Amino acid sequence: MRSSLSLSALLSALVLTATAATAQVRITEVAPWSSGNSVVSADWFELTNFGTSAVDITGWKVDDNSNAFGSALALTGVSSIGAGQSVVFIEGSAATAGSFLSNWFGSPSFAGVVVGTYSGSGIGFGTGGDAVNIFNAAGALQARVDFGASDASSPYQTFDNSAGLNNVTLSTLSTAGTNGAFVIASGLEIGSPSLVPEPETYAMLLAGLGLMGAAIRRRQA
Repeated sequence: MRSSLSLSALLSALVLTATAATAQVRITEVAPWSSGNSVVSADWFELTNFGTSAVDITGWKVDDNSNAFGSALALTGVSSIGAGQSVVFIEGSAATAGSFLSNWFGSPSFAGVVVGTYSGSGIGFGTGGDAVNIFNAAGALQARVDFGASDASSPYQTFDNSAGLNNVTLSTLSTAGTNGAFVIASGLEIGSPSLVPEPETYAMLLAGLGLMGAAIRRRQA
């Protein structure tokens, strides 16, 4: 009986791991200084789908360290995130999104870079330390990161979470030439907005599936 229960537990864990790998959205970059130290005058963050299928984000919301779905703001302009895709969300309007694209990529309609928005009162990413919380339409927390004091001098560096870690405190700042980060034309900002994860990151995420499968095969042998 103990052997059967162990095998059942392993099978359940494999199913849960596979489900997570299929649809796993993470917060991979944050720029809490952008509202006060960028020409776009708006903070932004990036979501990346590390899974193997598209994720419908209709009705999803964002909040800061108050971590409350009731006061969270709706993510607009993007209805789904494809497998391996990264999407930027900036506070403001479509015009703000265009300004962001011009600032980072030289054109308000730069091909291949997707930018959504959020707007309203009661949320703001503090440069002294804060958090980003992402909820689905039902109010369930999907992703969270905390961060300490942001970069206070030019060139301003975003917080880099290319590894897709969840429920952690970010401290790594973007460095030009690492994980796709670059210095924008003005020389005042460094980051890697809307760049897809490195292949090595996918390998780490999928390695768990292989280990679980191997464990089950050993139990069956």
